[in-house]
Amino acid sequence: MRLLTVFLAAGMSLTCLSLASLSVEAADLSGVKAVYLMPMSGGLDQYLAIRLSSGGVIQVVTDPQKADAIFTDRIGAGFEQSLQDMYGEKKKSDGKLSADDFAKPVSAGGSRGKGSLFLVDRQSRVVLWSMYAKPKTSSADELNNLAMKIVDQLGKDRAGKK
Repeated sequence: MRLLTVFLAAGMSLTCLSLASLSVEAADLSGVKAVYLMPMSGGLDQYLAIRLSSGGVIQVVTDPQKADAIFTDRIGAGFEQSLQDMYGEKKKSDGKLSADDFAKPVSAGGSRGKGSLFLVDRQSRVVLWSMYAKPKTSSADELNNLAMKIVDQLGKDRAGKK
């Protein structure tokens, strides 16, 4: 009997925890007005740029300084280094070279081109939105259709958060 009571209590606790996690809201996408696209596997970034700009979902910018968020197909050390290169403080040069003046090898972690997509806030570096959408082939038509699917889902998710 005690064992049954313990199992019931544990089950109720897990149910409460799972319901609480469902009520947590996703990040607000309405603040994202302009996005910079990082190079993506198969050139998907080019197809996304076309679909995002023609669909009017989010403005695509070619200057990362003007972006509210970054679209990428990988996160991790390589992505963090790219963000540091784009947005990090520029050091004043005193004419002397240091170890920081040389490029550091960075591993991408093998996550490139696996179908994961991320929209990352430029300031906070928080993932605002993500989606798994892997192309069946690397053909132009398939990448174009995939970009359309991604942009449609992002548009729906943005509309739901306003």
